[in-house]
Amino acid sequence: MNRLQNKVAVVTGGNSGIGLSSAQAFINEGAKVVIFGRNQNTLDTALESLGENAIAVKGDVTSDADLDALYATTVQRFGKIDVIFVNAGIAEFVPLEDVTDDHFDKHFDINVKGAFKTVQRGLDSLNDNASIILTTSITNQVALPGGASVYSATKAALRSFARTFSRDLLERGIRVNAISPGPIATPIFSRMGLPDEAVDAVEGQLASSVPLQRMGEPREIADTVVFLASNESSFIVGAELVVDGGMTQL
Repeated sequence: MNRLQNKVAVVTGGNSGIGLSSAQAFINEGAKVVIFGRNQNTLDTALESLGENAIAVKGDVTSDADLDALYATTVQRFGKIDVIFVNAGIAEFVPLEDVTDDHFDKHFDINVKGAFKTVQRGLDSLNDNASIILTTSITNQVALPGGASVYSATKAALRSFARTFSRDLLERGIRVNAISPGPIATPIFSRMGLPDEAVDAVEGQLASSVPLQRMGEPREIADTVVFLASNESSFIVGAELVVDGGMTQL
């Protein structure tokens, strides 16, 4: 299919997991894609799999200069932007009594301020009637055990952004929506420095809490992201689509 033919999409956190899978799905639907991330090695590896219809820009969502470079590079190479997938974020779980100011500030700087800035700095580069998609999480609806309080609060903020950004951008026809994944098999747990056996244990515990009795796959999130980016979702605005195997519903 060619649901995004001749469209230009930017994916933050596009070098692995959900971001990379979504970048590939965008390309499969005819889009040109720019992936943005902090790690040059993983960006290079991602580009090898994405092919000639993608470029990578190294940078940090907490840096105005890096975001400005991202959008300037994108417009120079492909033209104005039709889709921004605001996907970059971190997740570190710490028990409530052990949360430090550094832990708190780091999560809000990257997950909340970084997402806000990603949208704000990109507005002049967006076409009217563009689509913005924010990655939230089911943790903004359910309280998971294991020290997810700060992370969950950042995702609740993004759910609010989907509504308030939509209201602010109505006159330009720009739709802002959120994708809310449940447990997804991505490198997020291994990045926490956990040994393989600990990662397996965490993923097993999460999978057992999902009614479908398995972790989701990044492509299953990517398929929904493509839907939100395309004209098929033209009457959906300010919404949050939950893709969690029934975890918050059953």
